[in-house]
Amino acid sequence: RGEVWTSSGQYCIPGITRGAVIRLCRENGIPVFEKQFSLYDVYGADEAFVTGTFAGLLPVREIDGRVVAHPLKPKGDWTGIGPMTARLTGLYGTLARREAKRAL
Repeated sequence: RGEVWTSSGQYCIPGITRGAVIRLCRENGIPVFEKQFSLYDVYGADEAFVTGTFAGLLPVREIDGRVVAHPLKPKGDWTGIGPMTARLTGLYGTLARREAKRAL
């Protein structure tokens, strides 16, 4: 619903990519909350994604067999990419390209 939730650390590794996504949210006016939440909260999410060094942002299609689908996505679109995930993927891609150029 226009915000990003991430675990405060008990259920995830505080990795570099996760940190970069949190920073991108803050820099781009996207509310981001580091907090504890239940699996039932996750079931009610409009979107879900995981982060990792090689994958960047990877949309989650299902959680425990339950399809994660944004209500604004066209029916039959099971890619798992909703508007927030798409926006953050774009922001992260821009950051990664900028950092790669800087490293050359």
